[in-house]
Amino acid sequence: MYNLLNSINWTTFGLVLGIVAVLAVVFAVLIVLVSKLCKVEEDERIGAIAENLAGANCGGCGFAGCSDFAKALVEGKAKLSSCGATASENKAQIAKILDIPYSAEEQTFAVIKCAGGLNSALKYEYIGNDGCANQMVYMGGQKKCPEGCIGGGTCLSSCTHGAVTCKDGVYIVDKVICVACGVCAKNCPKKLISFIPKTAKVYVACSTACKGKDAISNCKVSCIGCGLCAKNCPENAIEMVNNIPVIDYTKCSGCLTCVSKCPRKSIKEI
Repeated sequence: MYNLLNSINWTTFGLVLGIVAVLAVVFAVLIVLVSKLCKVEEDERIGAIAENLAGANCGGCGFAGCSDFAKALVEGKAKLSSCGATASENKAQIAKILDIPYSAEEQTFAVIKCAGGLNSALKYEYIGNDGCANQMVYMGGQKKCPEGCIGGGTCLSSCTHGAVTCKDGVYIVDKVICVACGVCAKNCPKKLISFIPKTAKVYVACSTACKGKDAISNCKVSCIGCGLCAKNCPENAIEMVNNIPVIDYTKCSGCLTCVSKCPRKSIKEI
């Protein structure tokens, strides 16, 4: 051990340590300088906007979370209307921050345009992984109706607000709880979910393009495209499009005539 210590050139050793120490200091200074020179100042509006957003981080707007959405708003890459979870008064405040015009939007909620459930005929009995997307891989799902709800429950599992429930295989949205964030609609592979005014009294609970016998063979409660709802609507608020009634809610008075005239009860009272 003594011989080993004597064999070390302490002058050289000290010189090496000195060089290493100097290099460490130089690199440290360079890192600090680079970080300051390259630092991107975040627009202070982003934080102010994020504070006014609902904070649900639901992803319905198409962004990873509220912070990303706030940044996109400031950068002009997103529209304020894309967020359904934020209250109108908060949106008005955000519009002030962004210095853009804003008018209160009509509150909406999601409706699932299929009420087949257990009444829908099956092509086969599905056994596999949960979720509508997984079932879609096999012949578009087990339901015989090509446009009908698959029944995999993706809307229910993806709703972060607990607004979706299921009874007898039919998925229903509670308009009181729903904040129209859009997550369920985004995740529905059949695109059966749309948004209607919270003031609406009725909605069409079917999406089949089939008519008459074909529709009946697919589902016991499907719309058959008879058009009685449109013919009897006193406000002319219903138009038949691809064998399905489409309601103009700016005209609908909520008289429920369509509900009473529908032989298949495909139009539901809310």
